[in-house]
Amino acid sequence: MKRVAWAAVCAVLLAAGGAPAQKLPWQTGNGQPGVNAQLVHFLYPQQVTVRAGQPATIELHFRVQQGLHINSHTPPAKSLIGTELKVAEPQGVRVQAVDFPPGAPYAFPAFPSEKLSVYSGEFVVTMHLTAQRGNHLLDAQLHYQACDTNTCFPPRNAPVPIDIVAQ
Repeated sequence: MKRVAWAAVCAVLLAAGGAPAQKLPWQTGNGQPGVNAQLVHFLYPQQVTVRAGQPATIELHFRVQQGLHINSHTPPAKSLIGTELKVAEPQGVRVQAVDFPPGAPYAFPAFPSEKLSVYSGEFVVTMHLTAQRGNHLLDAQLHYQACDTNTCFPPRNAPVPIDIVAQ
């Protein structure tokens, strides 16, 4: 009788160990924390054409995953991770400035008097640059930290590759 009970316990434990657990937003399909799982996505443009040697403005469109928000470029406290666009300028391209939109006010239900400045849904970052004649791959990354109403996830870097054609 004890063997049958012990075998039943082992069978239950093995079956439970093989059952899939609920995945959290930052996890990949195998249940392990996803290093490359993005909670903010670069939408467009993937390619732009600008006038060579002339100042140009490019609007970069992003979308925050539904149910999440990210701190704006200017969070109200130094302890919060602000959103930044990190740009590796290729030879022949000079980025003069990057403008972020103002954040929307947000407060966690548990702390209604503490207002944050956040982006949610879609938002646009404006980049001002000048490019020499030719094709250039501008490799940028949007550095952000996404949160839901209960948890903030580890900071991420969303890739922002843009092919710049200067004519």
